[in-house]
This record gives sequence, structure tokens and C-alpha cells, in this order.
Amino acid sequence: QVQLVESGGGLVQPGGSLRLSCAASGFTFSRYAMSWYRQAPGKERELVATIPNAGSSTGYADSVRGRFTISRDNAKNTVYLQMNSLKPEDTAVYYCNARDRFGTTYWGQGTQVTVSS
Repeated sequence: QVQLVESGGGLVQPGGSLRLSCAASGFTFSRYAMSWYRQAPGKERELVATIPNAGSSTGYADSVRGRFTISRDNAKNTVYLQMNSLKPEDTAVYYCNARDRFGTTYWGQGTQVTVSS
């Protein structure tokens, strides 16, 4: 069955770094655009970063551009989110998302990122 399994979340101090991973299985990973979303308590889920199924045309929310980097390894069926210079306002549950050109969408279960001193 389809699975998206996030890992790498945790507690980090402001200014620190984390790298999230999302391992995919059960579908043809290379045909799907991959994205990271996040949802903070009391707020709507928001798009953080996205990467197409092929090529290097990544996109970022204004709030993370220059600090976060999304990448993918199609050989490993994995997408990553490198997060640097973390701020308390980056605290949220981070979700992995897969979407193909037909609109078929899958979600992971989420991983908690907490930025606090």
C-alpha cells in the first residue's frame, strides 16, 4: 500500500538545523511532484516547499526561502527538507505530500519540529 513516512523532526534551538526525510513506497515516486507542508497549532496547513517529479525547479514559501532547501533522490524514493537558521515560528508538524499530474495525492503522518531554547 501507499506509504509516506517522515522522519528527522525533533527539538532544536533557534538558529539550529534539522533535515527531514520522507520515504515513499507503494507508488511510482518519480512520477510525483513532492512537497512539504506544515501546520502550527491553531493555524491552517501551509505549503513550505515543492519540487517537481523531474528537473530542479523548486519553490518555497516566502517565510522559508533562503533557509530551507528541498531535494529528492528518485533512486531512494525519498524527499528531503534541509532546514537551517530555524526560528521559533517554524515550530509545526511537517507533512510530506505527493501529487501527480492527474491530481492523485498522498500524505504522510507528519513529524513534529519544535524550535525553542
